[in-house]
Amino acid sequence: MSAIAHELPPQAINAKLISLIASAAIGVGILLSGFVISEPAPYEIYMAGLIAVWALFGLRISRAILPLLVLLVAMNIGGMIAMTQMADLANTPLYLAVSLFLALSAVFFASVTSVQPSLYRLIFIAYVVSAVATSLLGIAGYFHAFPGAEMFTKYDRAAGAFQDPNVFGPFLVLPGTYLLYLLLTGPVSRMPLLAVPLLIITAGIFFSFSRGAWGMFAVSAVLLTACLFLQSASGRFRLRVVVMTIAAVALLVIAFLIILQLPGVSDMFTQRAQLEQSYDSARLGRFARYTIGFQLAMEHPLGIGPLVFGTIYGEDTHDIWLKALMDYGWLGFVSFLTLTLWTIGAGFRILLRDRPWQPYLLCAYVAYLGNIGLGTFIDIDHWRHLYLLLGLVWGAIALEYRHQRELRLARPASALAISPAR
Repeated sequence: MSAIAHELPPQAINAKLISLIASAAIGVGILLSGFVISEPAPYEIYMAGLIAVWALFGLRISRAILPLLVLLVAMNIGGMIAMTQMADLANTPLYLAVSLFLALSAVFFASVTSVQPSLYRLIFIAYVVSAVATSLLGIAGYFHAFPGAEMFTKYDRAAGAFQDPNVFGPFLVLPGTYLLYLLLTGPVSRMPLLAVPLLIITAGIFFSFSRGAWGMFAVSAVLLTACLFLQSASGRFRLRVVVMTIAAVALLVIAFLIILQLPGVSDMFTQRAQLEQSYDSARLGRFARYTIGFQLAMEHPLGIGPLVFGTIYGEDTHDIWLKALMDYGWLGFVSFLTLTLWTIGAGFRILLRDRPWQPYLLCAYVAYLGNIGLGTFIDIDHWRHLYLLLGLVWGAIALEYRHQRELRLARPASALAISPAR
């Protein structure tokens, strides 16, 4: 091995070393994404430095990723304009700085995966490790497994290393979906190794008692299974998907019935399983604020400024569309709506194409749909994993764009090679 290394030119060795360091740096960033107890979190500080270093040493933004960059920047410009409508700026500059950072993080992940598709596997593995670790903290906190473990709970619900169980639960959906994909498509010998982390993450989602996370995981699992069933022409594989789905549902029902026997779990589940909570339908509850907010948006097209709505009505918007109108104005709203529709449309068009990165696109895409659906009932504006999902989907969009361009360039060359033979 050493003889082979000596034969390689120094440039090749240095390039390989830089590639390994760069991959490790991204892996560390993903690991940190599961630990957001305080803000700014270590993830923000680390990733801001990493993006800055990468930008200095060759971050390449392909033409296919430009719409992502332009629309996210336009949304943040809308937020800056809305800030001018505020009498007291308070913490608004910091809030918008975080918004801009998250936007750049989406562009960063799209750029690096479009240049180096092998990073998808590393990102997903690091995400699973981070999710398992924060799930274990949340579960330990819920059951008071050790002194001080309650710091990993909030409102008697598992929150892991997050400030809010309603963010903790949705954070776990993508790694849970990815592990489910590996279970459905991988060899039988690997199933026990995959089942353990999947059960831990599923327990984390359950004990978060987040209705949104429950629904997201269920919808993502259904969409993933349906896509795998439609994509494959093999009757044997389709039968395997059906059998494993039935077995998984049966095991989940059994586990669910057992968990409900634990003290306090049944009462919390009964309370949280109701579709409508008291804070939804009160006089100035969540649904009433939707009507008020949309009327306010017609009177203030530039927005009223980030976080101002909550100071007026006692609670924030709890709706990403209303949030965009209030905090980023009509410019931000139109930018975010356009980005959402573009992401869904462009991702769907390439979703089932046989590519090396297709499994990662599939898992990220169904999780992204779940997050956007949930955004209708909760504020997802500063969810770090949402911007990671955006980057992963747009990275695949850029890869497909480059793949199609290479095919177009190859056709004239093949035609010229054939023509002399005629």
